[in-house]
Amino acid sequence: MASVPSLASSVEQRVSDALVSALPEAGAADPLLRRSDRADFQANGILALAKKAKANPRELAATVLEGLDKGGVIKDVEVSGPGFLNITVSDEAIIRTLAARAADDRLGVALNASAGTTVIDYAQPNVAKEMHVGHLRSAVIGAAMVEILEFTGEKVIRRHHIGDWGTQFGMLIQYLLEHPHELDHKGGDEEASGEEAMSNLNRLYKASRALFDSDEEFKTRARARVVDLQAGDPQTLELWQRFVDESKIYFYSVFNKLDMDIQDPDVVGESGYNDMLVETCKLLEESGVAVRSNGALCVFFDEYKGPDGNPTPLIVQKSDGGFGYAATDLSAIRNRVSDLAATSLIYVVDARQSLHFKMVFETARRAGWLNDDVKAVQLAFGTVLGKDGKPFKTREGETVRLVDLLDEAVDRAAAVVREKAQDLTEEEIAERGAQVGIGAVKYADLSTSAARDYKFDLDQMVSLTGDTSVYLQYAYARIQSILRKAGEARPAAHPELELTASERALGLHLDGFGALIAEAAEEYAPHKLAAYLYQLASLYTTFYAECPVLKADTPEQVENRLFLCDLTARTLTKGMALLGIRTPEKL
Repeated sequence: MASVPSLASSVEQRVSDALVSALPEAGAADPLLRRSDRADFQANGILALAKKAKANPRELAATVLEGLDKGGVIKDVEVSGPGFLNITVSDEAIIRTLAARAADDRLGVALNASAGTTVIDYAQPNVAKEMHVGHLRSAVIGAAMVEILEFTGEKVIRRHHIGDWGTQFGMLIQYLLEHPHELDHKGGDEEASGEEAMSNLNRLYKASRALFDSDEEFKTRARARVVDLQAGDPQTLELWQRFVDESKIYFYSVFNKLDMDIQDPDVVGESGYNDMLVETCKLLEESGVAVRSNGALCVFFDEYKGPDGNPTPLIVQKSDGGFGYAATDLSAIRNRVSDLAATSLIYVVDARQSLHFKMVFETARRAGWLNDDVKAVQLAFGTVLGKDGKPFKTREGETVRLVDLLDEAVDRAAAVVREKAQDLTEEEIAERGAQVGIGAVKYADLSTSAARDYKFDLDQMVSLTGDTSVYLQYAYARIQSILRKAGEARPAAHPELELTASERALGLHLDGFGALIAEAAEEYAPHKLAAYLYQLASLYTTFYAECPVLKADTPEQVENRLFLCDLTARTLTKGMALLGIRTPEKL
């Protein structure tokens, strides 16, 4: 089905046509339409046009009003202030538009006609290291943007740029070669849980690090092993692959707790670009984009200077011949643009790496790998803070393990569900607890603008009141309860009925879903979708309090209010799914 024009776009088009008719010399005119608390919409564009045409704005507004085609959409218009138009749409138009949305599986949301191919780089844990709270935001924000972009018609290619290369692997591999029995677990059983796999790797990492720091001869052997790894020595690569495989068991177990689907082909770590590094450096040096400085291959920028006032370079290759992160990131851009045909690159990465990515993107532009047809954006995110407003740590001052955080969220949520549950089994309470707890963690992250820090407060996150996912899930479950109790009555739109103020407010907000999705996709702003859904649940709560549904005055009014309930539930569950959050039928 074709997308459904919103009431806002219909009103905007009618006002624009009237503006052109009243002032033909102005050409196409933007009415600057916005929602208003004085009417349904306010058009502010007449003032700027009148100034340009040296006309009286109130007189121009009156002329526009006279020529306005109301066409069953607009009920009332008045000229306000210096030339604003306050516009009220008809109740009939609200219900007819919502009925068209309800008849569409996509709720009338348009596909982006200019959609391209986006490669999104998110959820980037490190091999042989535990995932901590700092890994949460990249995974959650990235997964939401994947869903939102795909829903608008974008072709999205996921990339999980895991840290699977570098000096520490020489240390780990050399230790394992000298202590070959220590990678085995559970008596040689190949199947280990994620926690067991990471516990084993943690133990190996600590043991190899202790030896590396205390034994100079081992340190020399470990550094030589890095050279073997980079050169593709078969035995070294085989052991390296075992570390990667063990780590993936763990990664996937954590992502599974987060209710996220991570596919193996999408995991392309630093090692995936290893064969491109030499050529990347050669291309940069031959084109003059990078130059040798004290033996290192560097790219210089006038705008980025260190404390000493000298330019801060991007080091692509070190003076000893080793490659830095920049070489890998630039090679990844080449791969994503030339091999994956990306038109957009999104990097969901900590804001503290902003300077690095600015320099990498500018280097890629100078080299011609990024241009007017291919853009790269860092979707930078802030820090997760504790209740005290400081970076989130354990009482011992250590970084909080992500698994512990998620388990606690699920436990807290299960307690809330158990308290409210009336007809749920223990198994259902556990299932809902996981859906509510993980949803609470995701929503707390996504309801904050990515660039901002936010406080991790589980008590607030699992609250039934306030801006929480539990509040939204509860609104959805309440609607499902009403629909189950409706008996013979079925949701049906009745455009002939007069609407109450709370019905109108709910209907107009429902109609804005498509425009909001387009805005969230264009601006890479999942927090705007979260804000829309919270407002939707709040408007529904008011409607529920003020408008009896099953005990409405007439059968037609019962059906119409059930229709508003049903469309609200469908919009909530679709919006929440785009954020990666489930909506249980019962809570």
